Amino acid sequence: MKPIPFDPQKDLPPMVFDTQICQLASEIKRLGNDWQPHVGCFVWDPDKIIAVDSPFPHRIYFILSLPRFVDIFGSVEAMVEKLVWLPTWHQARLLCQRLGVTDKAVVNIWQGRISLSAGEELHKIYELIIDALQKK
Repeated sequence: MKPIPFDPQKDLPPMVFDTQICQLASEIKRLGNDWQPHVGCFVWDPDKIIAVDSPFPHRIYFILSLPRFVDIFGSVEAMVEKLVWLPTWHQARLLCQRLGVTDKAVVNIWQGRISLSAGEELHKIYELIIDALQKK
């Protein structure tokens, strides 16, 4: 069966990973966040190492088979070096807890706002993670 690419005109995106999210995630990586690749993670391939087209926009991939990614990169360490982990909302919240970001700080994202899009909310949570990593 031929792969059917993601169509942003009619498909609901599984996650709100846009260019800004990718840049924020890159900053999280630069600041030294420890990440161990595993099944269930979304990753960004900024250097276009993965030859196969991504089913998602912006060269974002989902790790469904860790051995397949190790085949491409040669090792888990090379994956960590070359890929940028894109934490999902749930993973980002767990990372907040691990870094000591309080629930109150997360709730404050909504302070004074009528609504936030899912993308804006994840941007703000990534910014909390960046702030916590800068204080380490």
